[in-house]
Amino acid sequence: MKALVYKGPGQKSWEEVPDPRILAPTDAIVKIDTTTICGTDLHIMQGDVPAVTPGRILGHEGVGHVIAVGDSVTNFKVGDRVIVSCISKCGVCEYCQKGFPDHCQSNEAGVGWILGHMIDGTLAEQVRVPFADGSLHHIPEHVTDEQAVFLSDSLPTGYEVGVLAGQVRPGDTVCVVGAGAVGLSAIFTTQLWGASKVIAVDTNEFRLEKALELGATDTVVAGPNAKDEILALTDGLGVDVAMEAVGYPETLQLACAVTRPRGHIANLGVHGKPVEIPLDTMWIGNYTLTMGLVDGTSTATLLKMVASGKLPSEKMGTHEFKLDDIEKAWDVFANAAEEKALKVVLKA
Repeated sequence: MKALVYKGPGQKSWEEVPDPRILAPTDAIVKIDTTTICGTDLHIMQGDVPAVTPGRILGHEGVGHVIAVGDSVTNFKVGDRVIVSCISKCGVCEYCQKGFPDHCQSNEAGVGWILGHMIDGTLAEQVRVPFADGSLHHIPEHVTDEQAVFLSDSLPTGYEVGVLAGQVRPGDTVCVVGAGAVGLSAIFTTQLWGASKVIAVDTNEFRLEKALELGATDTVVAGPNAKDEILALTDGLGVDVAMEAVGYPETLQLACAVTRPRGHIANLGVHGKPVEIPLDTMWIGNYTLTMGLVDGTSTATLLKMVASGKLPSEKMGTHEFKLDDIEKAWDVFANAAEEKALKVVLKA
């Protein structure tokens, strides 16, 4: 089969590799029908995730159909159409039993995100999925690949790490710094909790337009005046919930600066360097700062919302390519501002 192989920071190759095979009785092999590139993949290429070593097949999002299962897999069979979750969940370790599979202890890394990280991933024609019973989701017949693929990672991340961790409540004012795919997913799903005002912040006008289409009430162009503009939209107090969805020091600092006392700051971005936060002045404001990896525990709920038409997730995709054109798709996604790209959809 062919796959996108990481060769070290700044280097990758679409090349022939051996087909995956069943290694454990809980494994399944999925033929990828549709996949996409994640912002985390760009961070990997920049060297921000050193656990990813040369030779690793990238990718942790995708939908496809099952072509082989291990002897212990009971929920899925050959031919089933499935979403591959970005989180692999054993279901029996302490963290999985508590509902936190982001720290599934079934592997030596102690995290649930292993596809395209600790083991080979989904930017390939086939992928081995460990713990298939807990890591795959059946796709309803009327849900398209283009809708389902964003339930692998983007939508659950925006919802869980942003909306749920930020404790958005009815009537809240929300600011999302960074209107890329994950930031837009957070904006998209704030509607489920009744936020009264959702302010999108980005440098890119196209992304801000998409933010309005997906549920933002206001937009602010990132820059030296952004803080003042956000405060002006919130009667000078700041927002109840600020979400950072970029991964730069200045964007997290902006999120902190525009949050009102007793507000929540939810960090969704993948940071490649330390960030200085003014705790000496923030502590008295009783702020809550959260961060972390998605669990994927909301996927089934979000899938119901997509299936019912409440969340038209296909709007997240802006460009479509054949899987063999992945190098071109990568360049488009890596230059999203110039290309007016959100998520690229790759079809087998």
